[in-house]
Amino acid sequence: MNADVTVEVRIVRLPQARDLPLPQYQSALAAGLDLLAAVPADAPVLVPPGSRAQIPTGIAIALPRGSEGQIRPRSGLAMRQGVTVLNSPGTIDADYRGELQVILVNMGTETFVIRRGMRIAQLVIAPIQHARLVESDALDPTKRAEGGLGSTGMAAKPAEDCD
Repeated sequence: MNADVTVEVRIVRLPQARDLPLPQYQSALAAGLDLLAAVPADAPVLVPPGSRAQIPTGIAIALPRGSEGQIRPRSGLAMRQGVTVLNSPGTIDADYRGELQVILVNMGTETFVIRRGMRIAQLVIAPIQHARLVESDALDPTKRAEGGLGSTGMAAKPAEDCD
């Protein structure tokens, strides 16, 4: 899939977001549409360090069959403020019709203020495949076998072993 391939996604602005712009790509080849916070203008949401908040976007979408929506962090918020999407990527199934919500967590050192219309996350539309599970008595052997976390990388050498 590339930026020249498009899918039609129907979108509804909910009453609390009628004055907000629709999500937009910020560049011609951007992967994600920026999602905006639909919090009340007179009630910004404060997220203290180590806390999380569920932020409404004021939109609902209808994804085409065979696709999903992924809610991902914005790298600028993560880098500058330590704010990220807690369940990243959040998954929106093609049959979900409710308001998109974003769970943000503040991993930074300062309280983060979420104001109305702020760009808080990205929505990436992606194709999916359903698996057909086939039960078996054994799996084909591989060189890796049961090697798990960190098993394919190089182990760190003790400082005294480094030249």
